[in-house]
Amino acid sequence: MTWLETSPENCTVQRTLDLIGEKWSLLVVRDAMNGVRRFEDFRRHVGLSEAVLADRLRKLVAAGILDTVPYREPGRRTRNEYRLTRKGWDLWPVILALKQWGDHYTADPEGPPLEVRHRDCGRPLEIAVVCADEHGPLTPWQAYTKPGASAHALP
Repeated sequence: MTWLETSPENCTVQRTLDLIGEKWSLLVVRDAMNGVRRFEDFRRHVGLSEAVLADRLRKLVAAGILDTVPYREPGRRTRNEYRLTRKGWDLWPVILALKQWGDHYTADPEGPPLEVRHRDCGRPLEIAVVCADEHGPLTPWQAYTKPGASAHALP
């Protein structure tokens, strides 16, 4: 079965984009990875309306990407902080890959606005595709796609 003979109905890329493919959702995840926890901080930093942010946070919580943790400041009502789950943190390489691509193709002439570095040695991080057998980094021409266990043929 070739790629064009394979049904896209259960494509995991499509399913992932259904969860996080909207721009604002990825920016909320990016901010959560950088320590933003509270609704007002997300709203101010990402620049969303309250309604859009509330919708994105609700969807990310429902998808298991964020968890809510109640907090209460003295004299105020109880509110929720938003924290990444393990599933949410598993998006870290995706966010870094988008950043790496953007740093190369869309950064200002002076360079990227932020750097992500290794805490131990201080060197910049890079995303690379490697083989499960430790061959890598690889180029697209060193890989191929084949139908997996849940592939279905087009009708």
